[in-house]
Amino acid sequence: MKTLRLLAVSVAAASLCACSMLQPKAVTPPAFYALEAGRPSGTAPGPVSTAQATSTLVISPVRAASGFDSQRIIYVREPHKLEYFARSEWIDTPARMLGPLLVASITHTGAFKAVVMTPGSASGELRLDSEIVRLQQDFRTRPSRVQFTLRVYLVDEKTRRVLTWREFDGDLAATRDDPYAGVVAANQVVQTVLQQVSQFLAQRPN
Repeated sequence: MKTLRLLAVSVAAASLCACSMLQPKAVTPPAFYALEAGRPSGTAPGPVSTAQATSTLVISPVRAASGFDSQRIIYVREPHKLEYFARSEWIDTPARMLGPLLVASITHTGAFKAVVMTPGSASGELRLDSEIVRLQQDFRTRPSRVQFTLRVYLVDEKTRRVLTWREFDGDLAATRDDPYAGVVAANQVVQTVLQQVSQFLAQRPN
């Protein structure tokens, strides 16, 4: 009987061990982050021409350079090499998140009769094309820095002529060298660049 009991205990222990080995390991789900609208700046953009204030500005879907057109949060540790965090992602692509932020920021200036996104049924006299050149957390310095570059073109919708264009750069140190601190810095630097874009459009000469 003693031998049988020992055999039963051994079998049970082996079964428990086998079950534990068959159970899948818990996988930590990725954290998702957003680019969000900040509090509009109270700074006046400067004089606005009558021609501009009566124009409707159409915002084209924002494009992104290769490597920056996904939900992956990009970082760099050496030149020419893009890497991404394994467990931290944007909730949507930065390009898609940026469109509504552009509309809100430019609308706040009062420089245009209306600011609308495409695709849509609305048409306007002017169109803004934009491209994210880079949005990355740079770990080649300590503390790490978030770098954001946005290129914009203002186009006459009737003639398809580029009226003006400019590239805006933002650079801000993160408070810590981790993805969340990078996201916080990214939101701040994006808001700064959006304000610069809005003021550039509001103050442009006819």
